[in-house]
Amino acid sequence: MTLITANHPWHLKDINSLLEELHTTAKGLTTAEAQDRIATHGPNELVAEERPGPLVIFLNQFRNPMVAILMVAILISIAASFMPGHGEEGGIVDAVIIGAIVIANAVFGFVQEYRSERALEALKEMAAPKARVMRDGLWTVIESRYLVPGDLIALESGDRVPADGRLISSVGLGVDESILTGESRPSHKTQETLTQEKASISERKNMVYQGTIVTSGKGRAIVTATGMLTEFGAIARSVQQSAEIATPLQHDLEDLGRKLGVVVVLLAALVLAAEVVRNVSGSFVEELMAAIALAVSAIPEGLPAVVTITLAIGVQRMVQRNAIVRRLPSVETLGSTTVICSDKTGTITKNEMTATVIYADGKLFDVSGTGYNKAGDFTYHGTKVDPLADPQLRQVLLIGQLCSNTVLQSDPTAKADYSVVGDPTEGALMVLAEKGGLSYSDTITKYREVHEISFDSIRKRMTSVVTGPEGDFLAFTKGAPEVVVALCKTMLQGGRTLTLDSAHREEIARVNSQLAEKALRVLALAYRPLGRDVTDFSADTTERDLIFAGLVGMIDPPREEVRDAIQLCKSAGIRAIMITGDNQLTAKAVAQGVGLIGKDASVMTGPELDELNDEAFRQCVFTNNVFARVAPEHKLRIVAALRSAGNVVAMTGDGVNDAPAIKSADIGISMGIRGADVTKEASDVVLVDDNFATIVSAVEKGREIYSNIRKFVRFLLSSNFDELFLVFTIVMIGLPLPITAVQILWLNLVTDGLPALALGVDPPEQGLMKRPPRKPGAKLMDRRMGGFIVLSGLVAFLGAAFVFLYSLYVYGGYIPGFTGEALSELEWRSAVSSVTGLAWADVLTHARTAVFASVVAFELLFVWNCRDEYNPVWRSSLKGTTYLFMAVLASALLTLVTIYVPFVQPFFKTVPLTLSDWAVVLLASLPALLIPSPIIFGHRKLRRPRAR
Repeated sequence: MTLITANHPWHLKDINSLLEELHTTAKGLTTAEAQDRIATHGPNELVAEERPGPLVIFLNQFRNPMVAILMVAILISIAASFMPGHGEEGGIVDAVIIGAIVIANAVFGFVQEYRSERALEALKEMAAPKARVMRDGLWTVIESRYLVPGDLIALESGDRVPADGRLISSVGLGVDESILTGESRPSHKTQETLTQEKASISERKNMVYQGTIVTSGKGRAIVTATGMLTEFGAIARSVQQSAEIATPLQHDLEDLGRKLGVVVVLLAALVLAAEVVRNVSGSFVEELMAAIALAVSAIPEGLPAVVTITLAIGVQRMVQRNAIVRRLPSVETLGSTTVICSDKTGTITKNEMTATVIYADGKLFDVSGTGYNKAGDFTYHGTKVDPLADPQLRQVLLIGQLCSNTVLQSDPTAKADYSVVGDPTEGALMVLAEKGGLSYSDTITKYREVHEISFDSIRKRMTSVVTGPEGDFLAFTKGAPEVVVALCKTMLQGGRTLTLDSAHREEIARVNSQLAEKALRVLALAYRPLGRDVTDFSADTTERDLIFAGLVGMIDPPREEVRDAIQLCKSAGIRAIMITGDNQLTAKAVAQGVGLIGKDASVMTGPELDELNDEAFRQCVFTNNVFARVAPEHKLRIVAALRSAGNVVAMTGDGVNDAPAIKSADIGISMGIRGADVTKEASDVVLVDDNFATIVSAVEKGREIYSNIRKFVRFLLSSNFDELFLVFTIVMIGLPLPITAVQILWLNLVTDGLPALALGVDPPEQGLMKRPPRKPGAKLMDRRMGGFIVLSGLVAFLGAAFVFLYSLYVYGGYIPGFTGEALSELEWRSAVSSVTGLAWADVLTHARTAVFASVVAFELLFVWNCRDEYNPVWRSSLKGTTYLFMAVLASALLTLVTIYVPFVQPFFKTVPLTLSDWAVVLLASLPALLIPSPIIFGHRKLRRPRAR
């Protein structure tokens, strides 16, 4: 037979056409036919995409402009160390230190990435391991991987559907398809042929799909698709085809690396050209080392490590807030989120059907409490009532409890009193009875089920026949109100049985409509005494002349904390959108209930979206906040439309149907408790408590982390700029390097690194969640930060240059351009000062040490000016700065070690400084506290922005 293609409209085929097209029979296939087909179609399993191996992942960590520059510096340092006349610069030492930094960052990135991609493996785990199939006319159990199109499979309550199939028989078959559709209610199936061509998955009542759960009844189906051609397979392909989204921070760091690369190449080339033309040093090695020092001073070697460590610390702190971050950059992305697209079922709602209202005895009773907890009260006009003392209420509870195939299980470890095994709607009725004081364990000692007339989508009702305490038979019926009421002849009211006349029927219909308009699912409950001598329990005999007991309205309630969470999102300038597979009326009611939309807001459906062209679709996405009856492909289009407009999109959800959209979003958020494994693996963040409010907390932490990243980037780049300007200017005027490459590395890694890490955990600024998200496309280093960096770098350069020239004059009697001609490289290395009698090499070492100390002092003071983007240092609070104090102190002490400990001095080429040296050093460093803030932040138009 030919290969079966995906998206074939099997729901439109009658059973004979189905069997003919699949070349099979109502008794399935023979073993030989199945073997031929598995050779054609392949096994019923998901095919993993080819993924990069460990080596490729590791090498990819080096695809970064800043890393590339450092790699070139390593090679030049190693080459220079073997050239004659290299001497003091210690190229091997430079290469080892730079290389260690590069490799450490690569290893950390490799570990994070290698652990991340397991979405398809999770999907495989969800596939049914066994299947009941008819082969050669006999029922047998086989591994589901050996199923092929045309096989006949049997399904019963509790089964996980092993492949996509078209039903050929169905007896009360209910299937929980929420994992695919997002709908909280089981889909009641039929074998009847459908006529709706553009039916969604939830509307294809004669189809079953791989990975869904049978909640009730039984059925038989012909397999129509296996493996990657199932609906699960389509999701797997979508996950595979969804490219990894680079975060705004990653874009910014890559852009920064490219710009720094251009600056380094241009300045290094300029220095080399000037040196060659001037021929001052006479040594190509010295020219190379000057270029290397320039490169090292321009590259913030500690930045990748500080960013990674800060994000890792943020990950640990988010764990304390019940959010597990699977990709480090996602921590920062949370803070820039502009739109949250959320599933409804299990995310905004509890995915726990709850009875909230009862209509009985001509009255509407309210029922409090939510979810599968028995805590709650029954009230009438605000007055508490005892349902067991009211005959009508008690009868409603009894019918709901006994007309059921669902089991309540107690779980002491869970937050709810019960977990439901079976139909959630029946679970709601079971919990309602327990809430009213009608214990199931007591009920089953008095009543015993002897027969069941199952529910199906045509009958729209179910009846259980039980024996009562007196031994007589009773029929308990529940179902759609219009169906059950039509079967009723009388009603229970005021403790008596009254004729159900037209007035009463109109009243029941009015109440039913009233409850349905509130998005409640309404069931009618009725009963009939059958006597003791009945032997015929057929539907025609049993389901007639029923006594109407009442209506029960139920809903999947919103989580209590969602309303506040959505309001916080609004105050933070974040747009919330609800995307669900549920019906339009329910979606609108839930969205209004949590404050997501107003009463006049519209709700778009999946079929309506299909009718729109691309431009109309984009406009619809921009103007609507609720989408119902959507399929996975709609979610992908919605996310794509939002991202194309420059939004940073977060997508939340828990079902398999959410996985492709979650992976295609800037940040995917899955639910940890109810979330499918594939959804968790496709996501960037997993909410441990399934709490929508946790998203708000995570966003707040993300904003805090981004704010802190700006702080230490401002600090690190300012420090690098002053080193770059110092090296470039001094070398260009014909003097030796004012500071060595090793000293620059120490500054960039230790002096700057420790305070930068402390800035990464600095306390958050006030009102962080009352500001709008940063504009999409806003750069990490904007004009404001650029001006700050240039100004502070110039101030630091002037101080360091003064210290260098001062030291040359004090210890060598030399001021370039005033006290003699420029010295050659040979004179700097071997001559003696005619003024002080000191060797020029010693004078240069002393001057470099003083410059080294000066830059350290400046940067350790300057870091306090980087804590607040909008206020000068004297207006900033010192609360919560313990880590920064410790980091500054540690950096200062370690620097003193490099200057005064004898066995360390040769490594850093330092000598002890005198008190007078330190006086000059500190004097040159004080402007770090005084100059940048009032100039940069005092300007009126750069003051703190107002929150929206």
